[in-house]
Amino acid sequence: MVVPFAAGGTVDIAARLVGQALSRTWGQPVIIDNKPGGNGFIGTTAAAQAPADGHTLLMAHTGEFSVNPALFSKLPYDLERDFIPVSLVSDTPLTLAVPAASKIHTVDQLVAQAKADPGSVTFSTPGTGSFNHLAGEWFANQAGVQFTHIPYRGGAPAATAVASGEVALGVLGISAINEYVKAGRIRVVAVLAKDRLAAYPDWPTAEEAGVPGVYASNWVGLFALKGTPPAIVEQLNKDVQAAVQTEQVRSAFEASGGAAVGTSSEAFASRIKQELKQNKAIAARAGVKVEQ
Repeated sequence: MVVPFAAGGTVDIAARLVGQALSRTWGQPVIIDNKPGGNGFIGTTAAAQAPADGHTLLMAHTGEFSVNPALFSKLPYDLERDFIPVSLVSDTPLTLAVPAASKIHTVDQLVAQAKADPGSVTFSTPGTGSFNHLAGEWFANQAGVQFTHIPYRGGAPAATAVASGEVALGVLGISAINEYVKAGRIRVVAVLAKDRLAAYPDWPTAEEAGVPGVYASNWVGLFALKGTPPAIVEQLNKDVQAAVQTEQVRSAFEASGGAAVGTSSEAFASRIKQELKQNKAIAARAGVKVEQ
């Protein structure tokens, strides 16, 4: 199972959780092969070049297939040409987070500050062109305000920037901010989801606060190689859906504010297509460009 990111990240953790469950089902080990670098290009491209026999799989996330094709004119891989979406594995909404010392406690106050002084609200993300970046621009557009994007090299430094007060806001995943929230250094203003999270019921949704339609969630999913026999893809889908419903996998994802999600191959492919169209529109509207 190829993971296009370093060990310890969201995708790697998902791969190891699901891989362990699949190992028990199949009675043979699932080997996790981390190939980080290049916005996920290196690992994803390496997986695309493997034999389409069901023995090499790719565990990837929103960035590889819903974001990168919206921002880069040329990619070394192509979803339609190289991969078959097998199933979603997890879904974790992004948050709007502020320093604990901030005077901003609600989405209304955040929007009011941005309207009073356009561009004064700086927001951190794991990098230019990241899904978090697009989500921040999406929220600002829906709210009718302007934020100033401050990119960092990953979720951890972007979260540190919020905790230290270096930026006014962070558009970040729960895993990046969790320890700061527990330590009382970061406060979550809203979660970019349709409903409140079971693990964090006190966090309101942006929609509750009057900014509807911004549902920004980082998914992780499993892919097989194009040309893999349909019977193998069908069995993989069945086994992955069973794996994500095990107590160990479900509780692990829920603890990080996400949800274990199994889907049909068709539903997964449809979501990617819909999100890619949406992200292209957001990037064009906000003028988000990534040099290649």
